[in-house]
Amino acid sequence: MNGIEELLGQAGVDGRRLRTALALLGGGRWWTLAELVRETATSRRAIEALLRVAELERSGDRFRLREPLPGLPGPAAGAPADPVAHLLGEHAELLSRMEELVAKAPRGRQALDHVAATAETVLRRALLMETRFWLPGARLLCVGDHDLTSLATAMLQPHAEVAVVDVDERILAYIAEQAARFGLNVRTRWADLRLGLPASVRGWADLAITDPPYTPEGVGLFTARAAEGIGDRERGRILLAYGAGEHTPALALKVQHELGRLNLVSEAIYPDFNRYLGAEAIGSAADLYLLRPTTKTWPAVAARVDALGTAIYTHGPQSVESRPAAPHAAPGEEEGDGFSPAVLVGEWPREVLPKVPRARLSTWLAKPYAADPAQVAIAVPAGLEAALPRLLLATRARQVRVTLAAPPRDLPAGLLSPVYDLSVSQTTVHAVRRALPGADGDRVLRRVLDNAHGKLANIWREALIGVRGELTKKQARAVIAEIAPWAEDVTVLELPAHRLAELPAAVARSLARPAASGSPG
Repeated sequence: MNGIEELLGQAGVDGRRLRTALALLGGGRWWTLAELVRETATSRRAIEALLRVAELERSGDRFRLREPLPGLPGPAAGAPADPVAHLLGEHAELLSRMEELVAKAPRGRQALDHVAATAETVLRRALLMETRFWLPGARLLCVGDHDLTSLATAMLQPHAEVAVVDVDERILAYIAEQAARFGLNVRTRWADLRLGLPASVRGWADLAITDPPYTPEGVGLFTARAAEGIGDRERGRILLAYGAGEHTPALALKVQHELGRLNLVSEAIYPDFNRYLGAEAIGSAADLYLLRPTTKTWPAVAARVDALGTAIYTHGPQSVESRPAAPHAAPGEEEGDGFSPAVLVGEWPREVLPKVPRARLSTWLAKPYAADPAQVAIAVPAGLEAALPRLLLATRARQVRVTLAAPPRDLPAGLLSPVYDLSVSQTTVHAVRRALPGADGDRVLRRVLDNAHGKLANIWREALIGVRGELTKKQARAVIAEIAPWAEDVTVLELPAHRLAELPAAVARSLARPAASGSPG
């Protein structure tokens, strides 16, 4: 008992967390360490210290107090009032559905700092937005959505429009599959947020929500991208999940400093609102910030995203402690084959071909290059390999050399085969542009892929009319909308990999579809 009293004394006014843990342990139920951490939003370190001094009964990896302790708070008094907890009972069926969807979702990737939120958390986020704002007809942008907040919100409020931007192809495919299964108004877009926000969702949203990597750099970048997605600059809001743990307020201060640099107003902070299946170092919990942009936010966002680097994670090759290596040789120098690029894309050392024009990876994806170079060299640092297919599709050169940090594991040759012949030598990908095809379907597909920065539906429509002269613009547009409704208002560079894979077959169907089915009705 003295050990417990000492711990509670050291905790001071923050001791309610530990007292709540003791009350739960004394309630007769068996608890695992992870459950206790998540229920009390207390760090694993603090709970482990408590368990070391408490008199426990054990059953496998579960435990409880031998005898309840007097003078402890009831479990319901263990946390600040939840603004939407009283609504959960009305949505038991939706909660059960989200539990199934979260359980079947692709597993998180440590290199992307993925930790899954509980299904209840995801539903509570949707409930908070539904009760705080007017969601019918509103547009919600999910800036990263490993937690499936998009699906919960669309199920709760079917009249809202939802868009998901993510770098993880598995998540995008899973969300698209479930949205189709349940008839939800959810669109998916690929993006590495370090390289930019997709054009189709810039200035699109009324609300944005993000649960970013919990580094100051990660929070700053994801929140800035969320702000770029807001179209209603007077009334738009950003919801941000962030947690630092009860023992590390200095980390939270750094993050709040990042938010201050973006000139965002914190209208509310709901403590421990988000609960996770993991992240025990921070108590498996995070606060939910409700942020409002000001007139000073937009210039601050522009300056911030221009200055931020790509190292934003806590793990992997793009962690904030990492030092990504730059290419050590000029492209073509080691091969000795006379390859001489007219532009260098990415981070190349200054001494490499110092007179050759350069372009950032983000700029290369954002807009077509002004000139028409015959040969291009691209440097892709470790951790940004997912951008490789888009970087190649954004290039119009006849020859491209891509230098990677390591030999490629999964080269997307199938997605790129309509445009390039690919080969690999160690860490270099050689891409040679194929000659223009002769078949009608191949020509339409090639024109679409050769204009990857443009709106897919528009380029597809014009190419289709060029082959099928009997179609009007309205008819061609209707054919495409019927066959590929996901093609509206998107560029090829934003398409998730599963949509890029569907594109050849969709183009072929558009050539075969009778004109009458594409006529306006």
